Amino acid sequence: MIPLQKFANMLNIALFGPPGAGKGTQAKKMVEKYNLVHLSTGDMIRKEIAEETELGKMAAGIIKRGELLSDEFVVKLIENSMAQHKGAEGFLFDGFPRTVAQAEILDRMLEKEGTPLNGLICIHVPFEELKRRMLQRAKVEGRADDNEEAIEKRFREYNDKTIHVANHYKRKGVHIDVEGNCPVDEVFASIVKAIEKM
Repeated sequence: MIPLQKFANMLNIALFGPPGAGKGTQAKKMVEKYNLVHLSTGDMIRKEIAEETELGKMAAGIIKRGELLSDEFVVKLIENSMAQHKGAEGFLFDGFPRTVAQAEILDRMLEKEGTPLNGLICIHVPFEELKRRMLQRAKVEGRADDNEEAIEKRFREYNDKTIHVANHYKRKGVHIDVEGNCPVDEVFASIVKAIEKM
């Protein structure tokens, strides 16, 4: 277990929103400004896939079908990464938690260490704009998981399972909405304003 004193006065934030909302772009700016450790489940999983590990091969098939990885799989990635950053000033969770079960596990992990989640920042963007962004990203980055069928399925998964995470943190009083259908710097300014009110 990570010692409690290592986590005093930490800033822990979860960046939340549908696929294509710009979480990765905003995460880079937040990490730079607040010196947070960026825990991106997407990056971790893509690394496993690129290295063709057993976990990576398993994840690749699931993602290609537009389905979500199991809670156990994702939590293990997060736990391993947190353990490797014991002196961190804070964590930025990007793409996690994606289900209420994951949110409850994260809450227990952080509370056990005496450093709860300060806020869940939810970036809102209309569906049609999200779809446009993701199809464009597929062309630019060659992302096989950004095809029409997989995108539709990912949005169904998001609406069925992930959106409930926002309600979980609304009940805890740490949920913050941010408008994401505007220039990158405007979105970031809104996020900074929200963090300064925490």
